[in-house]
Amino acid sequence: MSSKLSTFICQNCGTKTSQYFGKCLNCNSWNSIIEEIKSKRSKYQEIANNKKSIPFNEISSKKISRFTSGFREFDRVLGGGIVPGSVVLLGGEPGIGKSTIVLQSAGKISLNEKVLYITAEESLEQVKIRWERLNQNSIDLKIFAETNLSLIIEEIKQVNPSFAIIDSIQAIHNHEMESSPGSVSQVRACSSELQNLAKDKNIALLIIGHVTKDGVLAGPKTLEHLVDTVINFEGDNISSHRLLRSIKNRFGSTFEIGIFEMREEGLREIKNPSSIFTNKENIAGVTTTITNEGTRPLAVDIQALVNKTFYSNPRRTTTGININRLHQILAVIEKHVGIKLSEFDCYIATGGGFEINDPSSDLGVAISILSSLKNIPPLASSSFIGELGLSGQVRKSNNLRAKIEEAVRLGIKNIVVPKLEEDLNNNFQNLINIKEISNIKEAVDYSLSD
Repeated sequence: MSSKLSTFICQNCGTKTSQYFGKCLNCNSWNSIIEEIKSKRSKYQEIANNKKSIPFNEISSKKISRFTSGFREFDRVLGGGIVPGSVVLLGGEPGIGKSTIVLQSAGKISLNEKVLYITAEESLEQVKIRWERLNQNSIDLKIFAETNLSLIIEEIKQVNPSFAIIDSIQAIHNHEMESSPGSVSQVRACSSELQNLAKDKNIALLIIGHVTKDGVLAGPKTLEHLVDTVINFEGDNISSHRLLRSIKNRFGSTFEIGIFEMREEGLREIKNPSSIFTNKENIAGVTTTITNEGTRPLAVDIQALVNKTFYSNPRRTTTGININRLHQILAVIEKHVGIKLSEFDCYIATGGGFEINDPSSDLGVAISILSSLKNIPPLASSSFIGELGLSGQVRKSNNLRAKIEEAVRLGIKNIVVPKLEEDLNNNFQNLINIKEISNIKEAVDYSLSD
């Protein structure tokens, strides 16, 4: 009888089957199933369990200690800094700057902590070329070029760093498994081994991961469940700006963002991100809204172009705003403002292409559309905050205090918001002119008066 078993695993979603199919039955992808052979284990090992369940009041809680990554923007996304023993997964498109930011961060951390940088994709000479271009300083930073998991674990144990970097997890292989590097089983096994080592030795571990053509992290979904923090590094080939966005964080809030600018000498932090996405222009079709990304308020320009259509179905195009949200806003305007927009093309774009998910930007979108349609600039030096209800009412926004404070900091003179609590209005009475409105009609009459 054979001592080995064959398992067929989909490299796209991780589904296991006992026989080969040309098409995965779970994710419907073709030619993604690969055979993997595992040793048959028949022996059952009992695990001695000396632990017992205890009530919450008997658990002693300690304050989480952290050390800085060297970047305030990076620390913000991590929740205040790097936690010893934590595992961070950093993903992003090829060429976006993942290796650049971790190498810069490694150099800054090495001034106070012991750091080990493991490169599985580049040679030591290639890393040295990047290091010289970045012009960084270091004290206790070691570089190790290896793809074998066993040798990597031995090196980590020997060096015993405070912070270790794996670049990247898809290039590492476990020689005990017959599958190729980057396969679902290899990524799962290597990540699990490295996570156990990080927890046992109290080593902060940062793992760089590849992304698929759809922009999601490659490998099994268990990889994201395994780690403590998942961060996406976003950007495009045209703009020099990069966004660091947390998707999961066990030690801080999710969807925090850090903003960087890619330069020849490496990444530089943007200390005033609102200046990137606003031009403070007072022209028809442009409004300013203040949105929240995590706990950070950001001022973003919303640009609208409304033009007579030449098509049987008018065009609706958005950049940075969900297209379905635009359809809903247009329907509210037609119903409650009484302006027929079915004869006009409508194009919406955010400043810098920044993606807005906060529904409090609805009012800014609506005012920019009507401003472009009437060719009238909105109220000068103004910001518009509020979610549009289907009945035309302007609903309350979350974190309104922080948004008003950001408007005051930027020198905005007027802000249009939903009805406020009395104490909140009194706090900003002498700092900014606050116009409280209850529906879209009031906002239009106030903002677009000739």
